[in-house]
Amino acid sequence: MLADCAVVVPTHNRSATLRKTLAQLYDLPERPLIVVIDNASADDTERACRPFANRVLFLRLRRNLGAAARTIGAREAHTPFVAFCDDDCYWTPGSIERAVARFTRHPDAAVLNGRVLVRDGDTPDPACQAMRAGARDPDAPGIPIVYFMAGACFMRTRAFLEVGGYHERYFIGAEESLLSLDLAARGWTLWYCDDLIVRHNPSPLNRDPDARRRLVLRNRLWTVFLRRSASSAIRALAHYARLATSDRIVRAALTDAIAGLPWIVRERQAIPHELERRVEELDRAVAP
Repeated sequence: MLADCAVVVPTHNRSATLRKTLAQLYDLPERPLIVVIDNASADDTERACRPFANRVLFLRLRRNLGAAARTIGAREAHTPFVAFCDDDCYWTPGSIERAVARFTRHPDAAVLNGRVLVRDGDTPDPACQAMRAGARDPDAPGIPIVYFMAGACFMRTRAFLEVGGYHERYFIGAEESLLSLDLAARGWTLWYCDDLIVRHNPSPLNRDPDARRRLVLRNRLWTVFLRRSASSAIRALAHYARLATSDRIVRAALTDAIAGLPWIVRERQAIPHELERRVEELDRAVAP
């Protein structure tokens, strides 16, 4: 059993999907501890975990915390590293062992983002395709990235908890945007690794594309308000305002984001200038 890395799986009302995921994780040769954080499900999620009880730590929350459940899972795992995946994803054999070895060789690495293969195909998720475009260094743990994918990464637990984990107000959707900047601002490095593979079989349950898009847009704007320069915040606000005239989801997200300004003013802490420059370069590179 690989004691250095646990797998943290948040879930909500997807017991059948979770059962399939646990079967895959349970059979991994690394035999990791699996921490299931149940976001106040109303189905038989706890029963789905019972066949795997000898290696599953099951924790049921009183309310749905969204992405912040991962923070609880990482804290309860008590391992130097954690592998995050959603309840419709699973890591492939060897990925955990390779990630732990990489963290050991590179003590400044906080995040290793894996390659996400959707369903049974070999084509990476579009987000991974974009990450692969970065410059490669044979002596580095992977390709340097600014942002990562919350449900497809390995994390150095100390770094993750040092910055407070996921912000509870974000709930879910682009929740990693804030965490990415907070880690980089503290000097931690983030990497994309093509040989760390997670398979994603998207579950149709609990999916509301409009609601999810609204949260993603709101959270991205919150991150700009909280961490980016004043000029970046103004540009982002103007961009949203233009789109809002013809897009009701953007309009709703903009309203939600502005409603958060009182607490954002209290919590705002701009990232260092050098990191701001790197993020601006990324923004220009992905701009349409």
